[in-house]
Amino acid sequence: MLASISPVGEASRHQRWSITVSAYLLASAVGGVLIGGLLGGLGSLLGVAALPADWLLAVIALASVLGAAIDAGWTKVQLPSWRRQVDERWLTTYRGWVYGAGYGLQLGIAVVTIVTSAVTYAALLAALLVGSVQAGAAIGATFGIVRALPLLLTAPVRSPQRLQRLHVGLATAARPVAQVTVAAQLGAAALAVMLGV
Repeated sequence: MLASISPVGEASRHQRWSITVSAYLLASAVGGVLIGGLLGGLGSLLGVAALPADWLLAVIALASVLGAAIDAGWTKVQLPSWRRQVDERWLTTYRGWVYGAGYGLQLGIAVVTIVTSAVTYAALLAALLVGSVQAGAAIGATFGIVRALPLLLTAPVRSPQRLQRLHVGLATAARPVAQVTVAAQLGAAALAVMLGV
């Protein structure tokens, strides 16, 4: 995605990076709002708000620890996902704002493409457990925006060489970023335990 929707990639297709990225960011937030609001509404219908808060926090803590264990490779449990990616043919078929919005919406919805981290499921679980359409939508919007932000790393890329350096840098940062993701999940678990006590 970062190679495809970069200033270099967009220029090669005679598209404007700023328009494509704006559509991508907005649609990712909208996708998050849709899935988060849907799950929050489902939680409301299931009556999760009537459950004791310490139970809900315990579920979030347990899910966060399990997610950290999966993401860190401490367990052989595989993350449920499928192999679907966004359709790269859109890049040469549609205008930039169309594929930007289409890709962003799919990534913001979270589960219609490959899920690479348990954090995705933790966010969806949190949206369900708040038991409110509005709060679930806020959680989803936050997820969608955060998931879309890495695309902004391509803003200064103006040559294929710079794009290649960016990808080398991202590959180098992959392990530390994964460790931060695991630490964040463990931190969320600790916070849930502290709030539930």
